[in-house]
Amino acid sequence: SIFERRPWMRAVARGVHVAMALTKVSSQKCFGGYQDVFSHDSTSTKCKMTFGVFSPDGVDKEKLPVLYWLSGLTCTHENFMQKAGMQRLAAQYGVVVVVPDTSPRGCAIEGENESWDFGSGAGFYVDSTEEKWKENYNMFSYITQELPTLINSNFNVDSTRQSIFGHSMGGHGALICALKNPGMYQSVSAFAPICNPIECPWGQKAFTGYLGSDRETWKQYDATELVKKYNGPPLQVLIDQGSADKFLIENQLLPKNFVEACRVSGMPVILRMQEAYDHSYFFVSTFLEDHFKHHAQFLKS
Repeated sequence: SIFERRPWMRAVARGVHVAMALTKVSSQKCFGGYQDVFSHDSTSTKCKMTFGVFSPDGVDKEKLPVLYWLSGLTCTHENFMQKAGMQRLAAQYGVVVVVPDTSPRGCAIEGENESWDFGSGAGFYVDSTEEKWKENYNMFSYITQELPTLINSNFNVDSTRQSIFGHSMGGHGALICALKNPGMYQSVSAFAPICNPIECPWGQKAFTGYLGSDRETWKQYDATELVKKYNGPPLQVLIDQGSADKFLIENQLLPKNFVEACRVSGMPVILRMQEAYDHSYFFVSTFLEDHFKHHAQFLKS
């Protein structure tokens, strides 16, 4: 079992503070460490949730920093694990990487599987308030409260050294999680994030469905709005954006709105426009090491 192979997990899991049981779904050795997948019954989403954890060699000897990755529309926990080549970098930089799903699944909510940009695979990392969705679609609480508690209780990570990054909808998620929880994450970065969801079609559809028609309530989950009111430890935001990204051209992403809000509020931000790159994992994998370097300078200090 995974606990026999890594005795420190059994010792940690024996503690009385562990309230949520994990089920191992799969485990593969990779770059000297292990790429594991676990499932558990979530209190936030009231359904079974699945997430991946890459643990580099050496995690049994010392507590390592942890990096959370949030994926985009239509994705599961598998996309980043399988397409990005992140395990080599996580092993090289000595960080545990946690990759959750993008939404609750199988909740028997009418319409949850009808469209690719709302419902299953499209939780938008908010806590829903609309009656139909509010019992299950609470991805913000899941990502910022339940999942870290689970990781800190069951894995040999240093909870004082954690950062977050993501892609597209997950880039939006990473930005809002960092901005809404000052000091929780040491750093944040994103690939082609949805920077100003209240002003784009994807965000307007999702926020109307999950949060209702009052646009003022949407602002609490919009990075461009949140950065205007941020009052916490300094964050340096790194964003990579492909110039040939069709969703950039269709005004779904709106990075310049976020950069302008950062300028006005004094938030350090680096927006790198990458010539001819699109929205795909070919783009993400090309620049992923730069993001590991970005986070390592904060997680390793």
